[in-house]
Amino acid sequence: MGAGFAGGSGMNMSAGMSGRVLHTVGEMVEATGAAVRGAPHDVTGISIDSRTLVPGDAFFAITGENSDGHAYVEKALGAGAALCVVARDRADGFPADAPLLVVDDVLAALTDVARAARARSKAQIVAVTGSVGKTTTKEALRIALGADGETHASAASYNNHWGVPLSLARFPREARYGVFEIGMNHPGEITPLVRLVRPHVAIVTTVEPVHIAQFSSIEEIADAKAEIFDGVEPGGAAVLNLDNPLFDRLKAAAAARGISRIVSFGSGEGADVRLKDAALKSYCSVAVADVMGTPVTFKVGMPGRHIVQNMLAVLAAAKLAGADMALAALALSHLKPPPGRGVPLQLQLKGGQATLLDESYNANPASMRAALDVLSRTPVGPRGRRIAVLGDMLELGPDGEAHHAGLAEAIVAAKIDQVYCCGPQMHALWQALPSERRGGYAIHATHLEPMVAAAIRVGDTLMVKGSNGSRMGPLVKKLAERFRAGEDALLEG
Repeated sequence: MGAGFAGGSGMNMSAGMSGRVLHTVGEMVEATGAAVRGAPHDVTGISIDSRTLVPGDAFFAITGENSDGHAYVEKALGAGAALCVVARDRADGFPADAPLLVVDDVLAALTDVARAARARSKAQIVAVTGSVGKTTTKEALRIALGADGETHASAASYNNHWGVPLSLARFPREARYGVFEIGMNHPGEITPLVRLVRPHVAIVTTVEPVHIAQFSSIEEIADAKAEIFDGVEPGGAAVLNLDNPLFDRLKAAAAARGISRIVSFGSGEGADVRLKDAALKSYCSVAVADVMGTPVTFKVGMPGRHIVQNMLAVLAAAKLAGADMALAALALSHLKPPPGRGVPLQLQLKGGQATLLDESYNANPASMRAALDVLSRTPVGPRGRRIAVLGDMLELGPDGEAHHAGLAEAIVAAKIDQVYCCGPQMHALWQALPSERRGGYAIHATHLEPMVAAAIRVGDTLMVKGSNGSRMGPLVKKLAERFRAGEDALLEG
């Protein structure tokens, strides 16, 4: 990857603390059992990518599938790293005076530092998992809790075996709240991560047939998500979606692990945090909820009923964590869609504009239906149409074609005017669509782009969505580039 274990993401993977010491050398040595070489300094951040490292960071030379961080140690030192953490069998390859902490396993050392950061913290900690909505819910928690006190949250979607330790290792000792996203593709992945995080509140947003190819049933997915209860601190709480069919299974799993405080959220009767009313707008929503007996009115700066639903979990966690509810509710208006999750882009056409909703980050049946619902509520021009541009939803197992074909009903219900599909799985949807809604089909996203570009008219709103492997992100980029230069470029194209 050219710069370290997680290079190539374009994300800032360091955590500069504005000069505030994050870990002393002594603390890192005590946590990892490292041997010290050279004269390392106390660190103000943690990095695993030499391209985004800032002076004062500790650089962990993690070895990944496609890159070995040891190849970038000298670059990290040249960029001002306070120290580098390297493997014992590679240490002799660096100058004798290089500021190094030498360990047996670099990723294990990062995990040790993460564990130490958690042990010293007095913060209230929330962990989030679920088939859909983890990152948005994590971001909303960061904003809501941040209105009440210093809040540290996972960057981007750092929710796996290196992302969680990295996020936790960056946890400032002074933070009042911590928010960590935990993901999984297989059974057994969440347990070691949540035991590292040790949350006071664990949220499961929902359970849907995502990564179903790795499981024999959706019940198995629920059981894997329930692993988040393995690390909940004594006296802690679980926050669960009452509207999800797997609620009872998750509730039983939480209770079996000794969690006595189980808080439900949803629109159904009996929810501890209940949605009473919602006005769903094209780019935001306003809602009224009862939060464990407290009436709360809030505006959320993202569209969609599914977003409102997850904000109920956010408000539940804020209350459980002891945050100021008024400040938390007000702050939700500042939530904005992350890249690829509904960001609206304006396309410049001859004579006017069209709108593109970039939902290209990922897709599964639940998130696809939610995105179609948002598209149905997004305004169009006087003669504009609502257009869905859809790529394959991956990892759905042997029922994949049925899941794709099943979207036809949602498309008709949302009154989508035209649908463009790409990918072998999406052919099942193409065949299931009414003929008047068929815009075009291609096997690859690259072949679909010129079809969509030729079809866009002034006033149209189109939404692009698919799993990452379906390459809908590059399609969005090409459309944005094609229509950003104004009328002259359009006439030439």
